[in-house]
Amino acid sequence: MIEITCNDRLGKKVRVKCNPDDTIGDLKKLVAAQTGTRADKIVLKKWYTIFKDHVQLADYEIHDGMNLELYYS
Repeated sequence: MIEITCNDRLGKKVRVKCNPDDTIGDLKKLVAAQTGTRADKIVLKKWYTIFKDHVQLADYEIHDGMNLELYYS
């Protein structure tokens, strides 16, 4: 299990526990459950890289304790 922090820079910071073989879509569902936002409205980024839903966290080299940027579309 790894822990990922998602910050929207508007005061909302979400910490989520998941597995490295989960997809970005799975991570969005976990974040949506904690924020009350629909999963299809969430965009996860790191710098200028927008993460695609079907790719696994390990493929993007997302590790334990990593911070991701949380945006709403």
